[in-house]
Amino acid sequence: MKKILYFSFIIAVIALNMQCKPKAPESSLNVLTPDEISQGWNLLFDGTSFNGWRNYGRDSLEGWAIDSGCMLALGLGGDHANDVITIDEYENFELSLEWKTSPGGNSGILFNAVEDTAAKAIYEIAPEYQLVDDIGFPDKLEEWQKTASCYAMYTADPNKTLLPVGQFNVSKIVVNNGHVEHWLNGSKVVEYQMWSPQWDSLKANGKWKDYPLFGSARKGHIGLQDHGKQTWFRNIKIRTL
Repeated sequence: MKKILYFSFIIAVIALNMQCKPKAPESSLNVLTPDEISQGWNLLFDGTSFNGWRNYGRDSLEGWAIDSGCMLALGLGGDHANDVITIDEYENFELSLEWKTSPGGNSGILFNAVEDTAAKAIYEIAPEYQLVDDIGFPDKLEEWQKTASCYAMYTADPNKTLLPVGQFNVSKIVVNNGHVEHWLNGSKVVEYQMWSPQWDSLKANGKWKDYPLFGSARKGHIGLQDHGKQTWFRNIKIRTL
């Protein structure tokens, strides 16, 4: 009887500790540490407004909401209806952000995005760091369609660490004189050189062969996709190199 009471007490204490374990306060989101400030980082999202952002090809912003300190793509407008871009443009930079998607979700981070009337969508111009539910996406995915790949160009390491849907992953893109690195949850998963012979060959013989503007810009906006499913972004920060 004493043993039963003892173990019951231990279980009750563990349960109480789990209930009382503090969640990360929203006040700790979308802020820079003193070290990050000294290293030249700047926030692209303050957690409360869409200052510094607009829809691709428009001067306004719609199709997004702010949810618990996140930029939330509502996924209501269909395929790429409400992609957003930064107002500022970047050339050589390091970009870091946290994201999660809904089951079956599909989104992306784009860079070197420019607006041209010859392009119907941002992905026809800007390279994309793919974000997708690798496991639960309803259609079969090619390797170049999976998370952290350069979409339809370079595949990410298949041994990457991707957290389950509903948990936040940390993605990083480093662009320096055309050399690009994709990072996921602390590990580099692919790197490539834009405008190299290999780049040109992949473009000429793949999905982008009929899109001459794809990857042609040397600098441009940072973009986030609204691709028909809800996706959350937070702690979006950048520093120029």
